[in-house]
This record gives sequence, structure tokens and C-alpha cells, in this order.
Amino acid sequence: MNCHACGTTLSEGARYCHKCGASTSAPATGWRLGLPWGIAGAAVAALITVLVMRGSGGGSASGSAVAAPPVAPFAGGASTGGVAAPDISQMSPEERAQRLFDRVMRLQESGKADSVRFFLPMALGAYQQLPALELDGHFDVGLLDLAGGDQAGALAEADTIRREIPTHLFADILRARAFETQNNTTGARAAYQNFLKNESSERARRRPEYTDRARLLDAFHGDAVNRVK
Repeated sequence: MNCHACGTTLSEGARYCHKCGASTSAPATGWRLGLPWGIAGAAVAALITVLVMRGSGGGSASGSAVAAPPVAPFAGGASTGGVAAPDISQMSPEERAQRLFDRVMRLQESGKADSVRFFLPMALGAYQQLPALELDGHFDVGLLDLAGGDQAGALAEADTIRREIPTHLFADILRARAFETQNNTTGARAAYQNFLKNESSERARRRPEYTDRARLLDAFHGDAVNRVK
């Protein structure tokens, strides 16, 4: 089964496209293609709000606790503005985080800064809700930090990756991009050089995250070669 909107191959029974977010139940056009992303973001935001309210122990003036409102599951029968909402009740936290990450990255590439600012907190919140982050998860958070202009956050994620695997290429990518944004040409050049130094041996290890990000690594390789000439 393929997505009618972008052509991505989907698993049997999928209710939405994991690449573009389009519903698989019926063809969608225009603004409806973005609807699942907005609903997923709203679910994350609502959940964060509930958790904050519960954690703060908000109560009435008499000191009695006020129960937080339940978060709607956004089941398939619900509707928003007359449009049936997709069922995201079966979406795992990892899937939600990945969908929001992809959304922010596409918006950034399109130069839609306002939309990036809107979706970025939802994406970061989704990653914070994960029980644990693998190295590629730390890389995703670092890229989100860069999208939001938080170079210090991106460098912190790079340091986390380096502590586990000192030669991991994702750390050098984050460091190079963060230092460039800070106009730290010395730090950026060192990160590019370190990437090229470790690239062959690291990619030979065939780490799964390298396979998934092969095109990104290839593109960064070209940038690194140009920067260290």
C-alpha cells in the first residue's frame, strides 16, 4: 500500500502516512494534508499541560486540589471543524516524536520560521516524554535545538553522544553547525576535520543510524571537504 499524497510505501493497516501525515482512509488535498500533524501536536501540548498542572499541585483558594481535565484520545470518530480527525490513539511515543521532528525539519527547510516556532515546543516535548533516548534521538533533539537557535543545547546533545561513542559522526555534525551559528570558525573547522578523520572507520561499522541518515552524512561530507580546504 502506498500513500496517495507522497507515494511512500506504507505498512498494511496504517491509518496515516509516516512521512507526510496524510490520512490513508480517503484522498486529502490542500490544508487537510497537514491536519494529522496539528492534531498530534495538540495532543502533545494537552498532555504536557495536564502533567504540569498535576505536578504543580494547583488547587482552589481553600487548598483543595482541582482535578486536571482528561486528555481526549482523538479517536477516529472525533471531528475538528467538520473534518474527521485521524485515530492517533495507537501511535507510540516514539512515532509521535518522529512525526513532529520530521514536521519541524521540513518547515525549517521551507523557511517557515513562524511554523517552526509553533511546532518546535511540541516536538521537544514529545522527546522529553520518551523513557530513554538512543544516540539518534539525541541527534534529533540537537537538530531541533539548532532549528530553534539553541546552540548551547545542540552542543550539550553532541557532548552526550561523544561520551558514549567519542568518534560518533553525529556529534561532529552538531558541533560544526552550532559553532558556525556562533561564528566560531575555529571550533567549526575542528569539528569538520574530526568528522573527516573518523568518517571512513565509523561508516564501516554500519551503525543503523548511519544507514538511516546516509544522505545527510553524504551531504555533510561535501560541506566538510569544502570547509577544510
